[in-house]
Amino acid sequence: MDIAILGGTGDIGEGLALRFAYHTSHNVLIGSRDAEKAETKAAEYETELDSRGVETTIEGGANEDVTTLADVVIVAVPPYYVDDTIEHVAGDLDEGDIVVSPATGMDRDDDGFHYAPPPAGSVTEHAASAVPEGVHLVGAFHNLAAGRLANLDAELGVDTFVVGEDDDAKGIVTDIAEGVEGLRALDAGGLVNAAEVESLTPLLVNVAMHNDGLHDLGLELK
Repeated sequence: MDIAILGGTGDIGEGLALRFAYHTSHNVLIGSRDAEKAETKAAEYETELDSRGVETTIEGGANEDVTTLADVVIVAVPPYYVDDTIEHVAGDLDEGDIVVSPATGMDRDDDGFHYAPPPAGSVTEHAASAVPEGVHLVGAFHNLAAGRLANLDAELGVDTFVVGEDDDAKGIVTDIAEGVEGLRALDAGGLVNAAEVESLTPLLVNVAMHNDGLHDLGLELK
């Protein structure tokens, strides 16, 4: 499939791009508000993969341009930019396309990180209001550590939770996720359950901060 990662120059975008390109045969497209920045990053990812014996082409371009080419669009931007980013590319989405939101809203104070959802209940639910009719929204990849994803020498051995209203769309995202070695996708139900999934992210960050040797944490259910 053609997978566009909007915000693919950022930490989580980089990790997902490298893992998809390294472990799967999907076509990866890097999007950014700055097309030149996306092209530069795409070339960097290609170089990293080539050093590991993987020859692949990763395209980079403006968010709207890569969206036009994609079947699945991952909106890997900070939570306060998610709905604006989706609205910006809404006209470039086709009926049946899938938009994936991995963002989590968090605040930080002296005690650590805390879940800070928008009034809709979760960032994923908030994103639903920006998705055009006929396009499916799925929440996934919320609790993955960006540093661990981007380090292709690191084994994953973690789970990601998938939420959404369309079973076929969730199935496609599940298949894409499980194409990455060491990543298991678990169905967590409808969009209304996104808050429970997103709220795990600040918990993992806080545990990592307060325990020596526990960095880039993930979850594996047994």
